[in-house]
Amino acid sequence: YPGARYYHGCRFYDELERLAIERAKRLFGAERANVHPHTGTSANMAAYHALLQPGDRILGMSVAHGGHLTHGAPVNFSGQLYHAFFYTVDRETGRLDYEEILQLARQCRPKLIVAGASAYPRLIDFEKFREIADEVGAYLVADIAHIAGLVAARYHPDPVPYADIVTSTTHKTLRGPRGAFVLCKAQYAEALDRAVFPGVQAGPLMHVIAAKAVAFHEAGQFGFREYQRQIILNSQAMAEALLEEDFDLVTGGTDNHLMLVDLRRKNITGREAADLLEAAGIVVNKNLIPWDPLPPRETSGIRPGTPAITTRGMKEEEARLIGKLIARVINDGRSNPQVIEEVRQKVLELCRAFPIYADLEV
Repeated sequence: YPGARYYHGCRFYDELERLAIERAKRLFGAERANVHPHTGTSANMAAYHALLQPGDRILGMSVAHGGHLTHGAPVNFSGQLYHAFFYTVDRETGRLDYEEILQLARQCRPKLIVAGASAYPRLIDFEKFREIADEVGAYLVADIAHIAGLVAARYHPDPVPYADIVTSTTHKTLRGPRGAFVLCKAQYAEALDRAVFPGVQAGPLMHVIAAKAVAFHEAGQFGFREYQRQIILNSQAMAEALLEEDFDLVTGGTDNHLMLVDLRRKNITGREAADLLEAAGIVVNKNLIPWDPLPPRETSGIRPGTPAITTRGMKEEEARLIGKLIARVINDGRSNPQVIEEVRQKVLELCRAFPIYADLEV
C-alpha cells in the first residue's frame, strides 16, 4: 500500500493510489476505500475474508433469482468455504420480499448478509437490509457491482450509510476500467486491507488503478449524473417497447439499467434468443429467470441493458427502436434469415449514427 510497499521506486504509484482512494471516498461518502481488487469476485472474497471464518453462515440472493455466484453458490468459493443460505424473490411479483428475508434470517442466523444482485431490475432497500442484519446480529455487505454508477449519481438508494462493507466493480454503470474496489467503515479498514493484500491478491495493477482514479473523477461531474438518468430513461423505454410487443418482463418493468425478459411464452430459450440477436448485431446475455425450468446453459430469459447505448448518445427513441428490433428477431427471425439481415442493417445504421469515436474512420 502507499508508503509501505515491498518494492522501491513506487513514489508516483503511491501518489496515484492515494488519489484514487480519495476520489472513491469522496464520490460515495465512504470512510475508507481499497482500490486494489481486480474483479468483483476478489472484492467479495476480501470482504468475506475480513469478517468471517470458514464455515460461518452467510445469507445471499440465489443465483437463480438474480444473485451472483459469489453470494454463496455451491460451485463458487463462497459456497464452499462458507455455509450458505439463500433468499429469493416473490413468486408473484418477482420482487424482494423483505419480511420473508427477515424470517429466513431468523431461522438460519447468518453471520453475514449479502445485499445486491446481478439480474434484479428494481431498487434495493439497503436500509431494510440493515434492519434485518441488526435483528439477527449479522454483518451487512452490499454488492453494488451493477448499480454503482446509479448510486454515485443518487438515482439508486445508497448502501454506504447502512452496510459494514460495500463492494463494487468499476466497469458496469460506473463506466470505468475492468476492475473493482471496496468501501468500508473505518473500524473494518485494517482487516479489509489485510484481506485484500496479502489475503487474496499480491501485486496491484497500477495502470488499472490509474483508470479507476479517472473513472471516479468523471463520476463526480455533472454530465455523469445526466448520463445515469438517461440510462434509466432508456431502460424504461426499451422495456415499454418489449411489453408492447407482448413480451413478459420479470417484475413487469425496470427501475434501473437492465430488464429481465421471460421468454417462456415465446417458445425459445435464452441461449437461442441470444444467438439470434447476436447474428443480427444485438448483444444480450442469456439469463436465468426466477424458478427457471431450464439449466444455466440454456435459460428461459435474456437480460438487455442500456449503459453502452447511452454512452453512444442514444436516447428513448433509439432505445424503443432497439426493443422493437429485439422483438422482431425473436418473433420472426428463427426461420427467416432475411429478417436477421434486415435487423442487422438497421443496427449498423444506428451504430453509424451514434459512433463510439466520432472522429475515427471505420
